[in-house]
This record gives sequence, structure tokens and C-alpha cells, in this order.
Amino acid sequence: MKLSTRSRYGVRLMAFLALRYGHGPVLLREVAEREAISEKYLGQIVIPLRSASLLRSVRGARGGYELAREPREISVKEIVAVLEGGLDIADSEKEQENGSTLSALIIRRVWDDLSDEISRLLSEITLDEIVHWVREGGESPAMYNI
Repeated sequence: MKLSTRSRYGVRLMAFLALRYGHGPVLLREVAEREAISEKYLGQIVIPLRSASLLRSVRGARGGYELAREPREISVKEIVAVLEGGLDIADSEKEQENGSTLSALIIRRVWDDLSDEISRLLSEITLDEIVHWVREGGESPAMYNI
């Protein structure tokens, strides 16, 4: 299983904003340059994140994007679920339409259990925890300090 670039870049964007939390909005251009992600692609990613009230946009000369809530209140699960359209790894409804007993059993016992575990793990990881990992792990802290 592989997450889409949309989710991977979305988590990076949100983590970047978490590192800057409380210091005002950040331009997408800055995130794009620092994270080597297309600014145009980031522009597409912010739309669903803003619609889900995870991001807030600020207009004007000092505008940009910032987290809509504190980093400790936003989980990686929320971000990925918004950008992937959910966390299910199998399309349960489509499989169950086939009426196969084997298919229903596999969905119930394997794919649903796996989806639940992924959901549980991603729920436990907050942006605050990622900020802590970056600052404690020596991941270019000077780059993120203001």
C-alpha cells in the first residue's frame, strides 16, 4: 500500500505550518521552496484542507496559510482522510455487491481490520508530535526557527 503524493505532500505542508504555528501566515511559495514541492500542486492541496477547516487562509500583504487549530489538535489521520477521501484500503461496498462469501470474509477480517489499525495509528500522531520529532531529531532546526 502506498499513500498518494497528495497525502504525503499534504502532511509535509501541514507539518511545515505546524512548525511556524503562532507566527502568522506562511506563503505557499515559501513552503514550495523549502520542501521542493510545486507551488501549483500545493495550491490544489490546500483547497480540501481549507474546506475541512484544517487550514485558514489570510488575505492581504501579510497573508498566506496557517493552521486552523493548534498542532496538538490535528492528527495525521485527519489530513490523510481529507486528501485520500477516506482511509479504507478496499472498497467494501463494491466487494459486498458481488455477494461472494469469501470476499465478504476477507473484507471483514483482513481489509477492514487493517484499515482500522491504520486509522488508529494515524489518529495517534499529531502535528505537534511531528514538530517535536523535527526539533528533537536535528532535522535542520535552524531552517524552521523564526
